[in-house]
Amino acid sequence: MKSFEELGVDRPLLDAIKDMGFENPMPVQEQVIPHLLNNDNDVVALAQTGTGKTAAFGLPVLQRINADKNTPQALILSPTRELCLQIAGDLADFSKYMPKIRIIPVYGGSSIESQIRALREGAQIIVATPGRLIDLINRGVVNLKNVHTVILDEADEMLNMGFLDSLNAILEHVPDERKMLMFSATMPNEIARIAKRYMHDPIEIVVGTRNEGSANVRHIYYMVNARDKYLALKRIADDNPDIYAIIFCRTRRDTQEIADQLITDGYNADALHGDLSQQQRDIVMKKFRDRVISILVATDVAARGLDVDDLTHVINYGLPEDTAVYTHRSGRTGRAGKTGVSIAIIHSREKGRLKEIERIIGKKFERKDVPTPEHIIEKQLYSLADRIERVKVDDAAMEKYTPGVIKKLGWLSSEDLIKRVLSLEFNRLINYYKDAPSIDFIDDKKSGKKEHEVPRNTKEKDRRTAEKGMERIYINVGKNDGFYAGNLIEILNHEVKGPRVDVGRIDLMPGYSLFDVKNADARRVVDALTGADFLGRRIFSEIAKEGKDYAKAAARKSKDKERVKSAGRPRKAKRSKR
Repeated sequence: MKSFEELGVDRPLLDAIKDMGFENPMPVQEQVIPHLLNNDNDVVALAQTGTGKTAAFGLPVLQRINADKNTPQALILSPTRELCLQIAGDLADFSKYMPKIRIIPVYGGSSIESQIRALREGAQIIVATPGRLIDLINRGVVNLKNVHTVILDEADEMLNMGFLDSLNAILEHVPDERKMLMFSATMPNEIARIAKRYMHDPIEIVVGTRNEGSANVRHIYYMVNARDKYLALKRIADDNPDIYAIIFCRTRRDTQEIADQLITDGYNADALHGDLSQQQRDIVMKKFRDRVISILVATDVAARGLDVDDLTHVINYGLPEDTAVYTHRSGRTGRAGKTGVSIAIIHSREKGRLKEIERIIGKKFERKDVPTPEHIIEKQLYSLADRIERVKVDDAAMEKYTPGVIKKLGWLSSEDLIKRVLSLEFNRLINYYKDAPSIDFIDDKKSGKKEHEVPRNTKEKDRRTAEKGMERIYINVGKNDGFYAGNLIEILNHEVKGPRVDVGRIDLMPGYSLFDVKNADARRVVDALTGADFLGRRIFSEIAKEGKDYAKAAARKSKDKERVKSAGRPRKAKRSKR
């Protein structure tokens, strides 16, 4: 392994990174730094978040800056405000012994006037989000004619966030004769097209394998019924007393609801999503970085640019549609040579998606049983015992109080004292998990069918057939209404009073849905759902009838709706023939 000095890094930068505790270059730095310093080719670098990318491009960029010229010479684009600030902060640390170099971050969500004032004072390096930079270019504040180096960090994320047009517009303002580097965790077609259009004879540097997740990440999945996902999440959190995790959800609503539930249940958690103001987001992220909270529930968009070290877990509360999104999620743990765990909590219909992710990232998911109450309690007890064993005791400070406490508790044996301390901590946990059932999804291995899935050639009659001990329920909303399994579970939890309803097979059709519940719950469910509201639509429900063709009824209802719409449209006037 070469040293930073052997890679060609100059003395002021070497002194700075030594102060920061850097000893040996990471693989991406070993490959990128000498190339940027010594070669003219542009570079497409495929590397995961947390592999040392900022130093890989930051050190050579700083070394190539002419500190005597106070005009923009390097442009670094990032997808989010948070990443923009992080890069600018790292570059400031690297340039500690280069006092003439000025680095200015420009980003949305902050005063543009203060950024304009800073830019007019001059800077050699601009770190920017695309939207704010376009605004500044249009105002005539930023001139990029002297830029000799352009860096696109997390280029695939910028494309996912819809910045392609902005990137094209920005790159039109940069001289043709410049060095360009794109960092990306994955290599979608759009990245290849940008490389072809704007880069000169680019070489590709791959750290690891294309589209592969971090080698230090273990991939695990738990399979449960949809209604038990939150219970599984709590058990996973309880089974890892030192958890420091991001939980990813698909929607802002799910994110806030799950965070609220976790907080109500006593966990140090908070939510991060697009409905929060920038100030609220900053507060949440600071609390998470400072470990005031140990669980962050976030959407993918809100968490982009959130760079946090030492995450123990990334938890997918359901799988994303895009494999690249899963790669980015899992890449947030297992960084800087440390190990991490990426967990997916899925229901049976997500198994196909899981297989597709396995194929693309080249790794197998390990199925595990949801932690049992016994295992959780044992793990928590040993964690407490470990904390007690390692706690530092200030004898001088305790001396004043110890005699009184010993007098109060001296009659207890050491064994009784330990039991009472543990009970004080764990009575709530023990009571909560008392008689708690297993929530693992049981595969139907005997029939050889996929769990609760209906074969594609299943006829309407088969869909109306409930499983043994269950009753089929009809509901007049389906996929065309934006109604999915999660909506069904949510409505059942909200509308059906009394004991929890166990849901079996769910068949979501375009104009209606069918699902199984236990025989004893069927009438209660139908009565509760009939008349309920779903997105302004009144629900009708009944126990599915053997001879009724629900598909034909839904199609007829759809045609009737279209007739009503057509009747309300003005007719075109006929032209008279002359």
